[in-house]
Amino acid sequence: MVKDRLRVLLVDDHEIVRDGVKSLINATDGMTVVAEAGSVREAIDQAVRTKPDVVVMDVRLADGSGIEATREIRARLEETQVLMLTSFADDEALFASIMAGAAGYVLKQIRGGELIRAIREVGAGKSLLDPEVTRSVLERLRKGKTMRDEKLARLSAQEERILTLVAKGQTNGQIGKELKLAEKTVKNYVSTILSKLEVARRAEAAAYLARHTTTPGT
Repeated sequence: MVKDRLRVLLVDDHEIVRDGVKSLINATDGMTVVAEAGSVREAIDQAVRTKPDVVVMDVRLADGSGIEATREIRARLEETQVLMLTSFADDEALFASIMAGAAGYVLKQIRGGELIRAIREVGAGKSLLDPEVTRSVLERLRKGKTMRDEKLARLSAQEERILTLVAKGQTNGQIGKELKLAEKTVKNYVSTILSKLEVARRAEAAAYLARHTTTPGT
């Protein structure tokens, strides 16, 4: 069942930023801002109170991190999706956001129409990462060396290959063609990989791999 209006909670410690995004959202058909918050505590309280479809969350808040707020909101409200909106293209914040359960991560330099599209996509259950943010992550995966890690060590050689392709954004069908496997077989492999890494989403698995990959000289 498709909802008539996407209900959005805005979280940013700068009122002027919230006002700008709120005006943009409320001027868009099929979307409305149901609440605002400027701190971690307010974000969690307002999310629990209003049960929004999407939370647009600043990474850095006055009293802490939007990442911890995201983790708490996702733990309490499984149906609520979180889109991180930040000024900083920070690899570690990206990894931590995904591991906390965020479905998207975009920069504040994003155009208004692109932000609306991002909110819609996240609200529809899709994962969304800003290409400008993920470019450095993919570069790390291409050039880097995987560090020794207990969970990654659980993977077979074939599972490692599939995880690397997942991290590069390939679909099960694309992975199947590259490795000459049936799409259903790839799907089963991905499920096993998620279980071994103790994560719930493909994006979390990709972030886990990137986080445990070092680039030469670092």
